[in-house]
Amino acid sequence: MTDVIPGGWSETEPATKDIQRICDEVKGQVEEITKKKYGIFRALQYRSQVVEGTNYLIKIHAGGFIYLHVMVFEALPCYGGKKSVTGVEEGHTKEDPLVPF
Repeated sequence: MTDVIPGGWSETEPATKDIQRICDEVKGQVEEITKKKYGIFRALQYRSQVVEGTNYLIKIHAGGFIYLHVMVFEALPCYGGKKSVTGVEEGHTKEDPLVPF
């Protein structure tokens, strides 16, 4: 991960194993929001924002030409470290930039 300014978004980075673990953990929440099931759910890129916890904006390949942009909030460990999906944008392409929404 690159250095992050508190409150500011990081540059877009290739997804890491830790980012994929976050995606695996919140896949059910995304499926509930979109009312769809995904066989593939692979993190490609991400940005992060340090707040009272961390916001992640993750580009996910969900099979075929399906790309999602997913916002996840990870609470601080002292608050349980829970991960919550705070937004999902469907209809993206592989080339679309990650823009906070």
